[in-house]
Amino acid sequence: MSDWDQVTVLRKKAPKAAQMKTESAINQARRQGLEVETTQKFGAGTNKQHVATKNTAKLDRETEELKHNSIKPDVARTIMQGRQAKGWSQKDLATKICEKPQIVNDYEASRGIPNNVILGKIERAIGLKLRGKDIGQPIVPPGKK
Repeated sequence: MSDWDQVTVLRKKAPKAAQMKTESAINQARRQGLEVETTQKFGAGTNKQHVATKNTAKLDRETEELKHNSIKPDVARTIMQGRQAKGWSQKDLATKICEKPQIVNDYEASRGIPNNVILGKIERAIGLKLRGKDIGQPIVPPGKK
């Protein structure tokens, strides 16, 4: 015997949050006419160690008054002389400090924007001071004065 008054309702499980973020789920929601909001985070999906601020491009387009600092010529010359004294190419120095060769090239040509992290790496690699009053002097390890 069957009971005709009893109704069984089958439902699909609601999609999980991770599934709602997929491109196919977003496209399906658009087809159904639902409101979809997508935003892209600044710097998302990049593996940059030294991220510049958002206003870098705007600052580059500005006049002389609002200009980025660049590497001083005496610092650039010191980097080049220290690298050549060790017999390294720009690529060798870049590999030792875990940066791109273009960064070393920019720093030696006085085009780079000074970054204390990168300058510190270069100082340790070539063994010469690049910051402060005594630029070009050998770095003395702590305790050996």
